[in-house]
Amino acid sequence: MGQCYGKTNPTNENDGITTIVASGERNQAAFLPSTPHNGAVPSVKNTPGRSSYPSPLPSPYPHGVSSSSPLPGGVTPSPARTSTPRRFFRRPFPPPSPAKHIAASLAKRLGGGKPKEGPIPEHGGAEPEQQQSLDKSFGYSKNFGAKYELGKEVGRGHFGHTCSAKVKKGEFKDQQVAVKIISKAKMTTAIAIEDVRREVKILRALSGHKHLVKYYDACEDANNVYIVMELCEGGELLDRILARGGRYTEEDAKAIVVQILSVVSFCHLQGVVHRDLKPENFLFSSGSEDADMKLIDFGLSDFVRPDERLNDIVGSAYYVAPEVLHRSYSLEADIWSIGVISYILLCGSRPFWARTESGIFRAVLRSDPNFDDLPWPSVTPEAKDFVKRLLNKDFRKRMTAVQALNHPWLRNDNRSIPLDILIYKLVKAYLHATPFKRAALKALSKALTEDELVYLRAQFALLEPNRDGSITLDNFRMALGRNATDAIRESRVPEILNLMESLAYRKMYFDEFCAAAISTYQLEALEGWEQIASTGFEHFEREGNRVISVEELARELNVGPSAYSAIKEWIRNSDGKLSFLGYTKFLHGLTLRSSNTRHH
Repeated sequence: MGQCYGKTNPTNENDGITTIVASGERNQAAFLPSTPHNGAVPSVKNTPGRSSYPSPLPSPYPHGVSSSSPLPGGVTPSPARTSTPRRFFRRPFPPPSPAKHIAASLAKRLGGGKPKEGPIPEHGGAEPEQQQSLDKSFGYSKNFGAKYELGKEVGRGHFGHTCSAKVKKGEFKDQQVAVKIISKAKMTTAIAIEDVRREVKILRALSGHKHLVKYYDACEDANNVYIVMELCEGGELLDRILARGGRYTEEDAKAIVVQILSVVSFCHLQGVVHRDLKPENFLFSSGSEDADMKLIDFGLSDFVRPDERLNDIVGSAYYVAPEVLHRSYSLEADIWSIGVISYILLCGSRPFWARTESGIFRAVLRSDPNFDDLPWPSVTPEAKDFVKRLLNKDFRKRMTAVQALNHPWLRNDNRSIPLDILIYKLVKAYLHATPFKRAALKALSKALTEDELVYLRAQFALLEPNRDGSITLDNFRMALGRNATDAIRESRVPEILNLMESLAYRKMYFDEFCAAAISTYQLEALEGWEQIASTGFEHFEREGNRVISVEELARELNVGPSAYSAIKEWIRNSDGKLSFLGYTKFLHGLTLRSSNTRHH
């Protein structure tokens, strides 16, 4: 569909230079251009927070925005993605705000030298003959008028609006629903059309979770596409935050965060990344205080394969993860957004703030959240640790949604824990590791804290071990099958099982599962990491450490002779074995950030 992607090549922050390889852009309408201020980098508008409630505390959302809509707003599909020749940029670290890149890209797509002030023009930038060549037939039902009776408009966006409606016939006769109406006239690019197709595909594929807005139908006529969904009449999470004076009590915040993590873990297991998690995109099913919350608006969402990195700069400025701005990210970007929401719930202000969107991006990349000012001194240590582990700038050290549900702040033995796609990725890597690497991981697993073991026991139980307490590939396959929707096939998550094939011929018991399913990076984020690593190294010294040459260590790490000088320091001169430093470094490895970035 004309999509192009680039990748960020990480470099040493101290060398003064970072190199970005760009082969194209894909920037969504959640980032919109505005006029540069005093010649500065053009700012980029995030999707505005909408609320009719005044905040008695400093609001974590933009001023002057309002809407009482309890329903999804209009679709904001992306402008065209353009294919451009490969380009190399060299610039001092840290990089300037991505706003400049986005604004330039939009200017090119909209046909002007400068982006116009305000939102993307609704008429698009395509030439009339180009628009005429676009296929705007979606293959959806053509009898919308016969099936639904439209009610009043309840929300409006740049590319469409939302109305209530009543079902005229069929299984849901007389039921009230929400209808998102997207104008075909505003679909001026092939990718805008594809975005609508993908939103419907994701809504249709992701079904059955209590905290996910229900999808009913998709229709079209000559002028519009109609997406029929569940009607949620309880308003946005944003409105409730502001109605409470900007923050929640810890207990009330827990109830909200658990619902968010529950539905996001479901999406992630299916291989869907939402990419626009924010309080405006969570609606309550009714006006009651204990109403269920529903995740909406999959207009920026996408399917992602297990080891894939995306590079579209999408989302809303206050909630965007650092790696999204670096243009190399996956499911972990959603976890960062949940961290921002959790921070706001607990203290009533944003963790990253600036007067311009460019400034917000710089703060996200370079600043740390403030946990010193009120009310943080009165917040429990568990709650603070929870938020910090979600807002870790290194995506590899963040908890997954399932791990977050197991965190001491949220842990509840009466609540079932979902299956975590991360254990599939880690076990796959373990099975492909060398015997020396597996010995290092087994030693580390013997030093795990009880908090980590709670999570691992829960995941092992979900695999339904055999009578002898072992698991095989069949256990992983059946566990995935029990949780599968159509989305899981679209994102090709089952392909990960093919890379675990060696487990079909042997058994794995809980002790080895612990070694296989731990992440060194996540453990490193714990306050007790040094003690864990030290205890693990003691086990490694007794059971797995052996004489190893620099050349063999390089082969273990899959690196060439150029790395010899760096890894030579990992080996003790006294006996030729790994030192404690070498052990911890070896666990991480020398491989650069994954370059498996999708190209189209």
